[in-house]
Amino acid sequence: MQLTGMATLRALKAVLVDLSGTLHIEDMAVPGAQEALKRLRSAPVTIRFVTNTTKECKQDLLQRLKKLEFDIQEDEIFTSLTAARNLLEQKQVRPLLLVEDNALLDFRGIETSNPNAVVIGLAPDHFNYEMMNKAFRLILDGAPLIAIHKARYYKRKDGLALGPGPFVTGLEYATDVKATVVGKPERTFFLEALRGTNCVPEEAIMIGDDCRDDVGGAQNAGMLGILVKTGKYREADEGKINPPPYLTCESFPQAVDHILQHLL
Repeated sequence: MQLTGMATLRALKAVLVDLSGTLHIEDMAVPGAQEALKRLRSAPVTIRFVTNTTKECKQDLLQRLKKLEFDIQEDEIFTSLTAARNLLEQKQVRPLLLVEDNALLDFRGIETSNPNAVVIGLAPDHFNYEMMNKAFRLILDGAPLIAIHKARYYKRKDGLALGPGPFVTGLEYATDVKATVVGKPERTFFLEALRGTNCVPEEAIMIGDDCRDDVGGAQNAGMLGILVKTGKYREADEGKINPPPYLTCESFPQAVDHILQHLL
């Protein structure tokens, strides 16, 4: 376990927890994670689960977590799909949705005919030349490019896999347009996730397996960040951000133990 003496925390009131790679990898729980979550629930903190996952809607995600015996309520989950939907409603645009079919449920009621915006999540089935070219032409005609997130890669059971980031970056490069990113590591995402918890970022800590998007993003928003060596973590990831993670540890259960022993 590696601790860096960075930002001091006010009394801890909220813990933000990443899902994929931190609590589970697809349909497998990280060993000991369910018990660790129960221990964390016994502490006087608000827990929020924050995820960039765009492979499935919130309902499917919740069912997956319940099957793995995690005690999680739907209103505790804040997803980048929710953040994207909020932005679309704000901008009142009709998106071309490059997301997996399972995620479309979270965009129910949003008008998508004759699109004038492009929204990209993780959509392996849609990342083909024809679809990317359609997006490219819309953006050239003035459609805003909205990236649900720009992760470089993520962890699957069969190994690391490309995230939406390379495809978003390709469209940015081809069109000379910068995407608006709504998910982690954006500061607004973390602040939105804290909404309704009655706490400020200095009273919160984030636990995740993505050094840049989880930990770097949270720390840039004023929180502390704990990096876990599960999921997409690769050796020396902690050296990729400055300031480095507040703490780097083996997995979620150890992160919880540190919080219970040292931050409450």
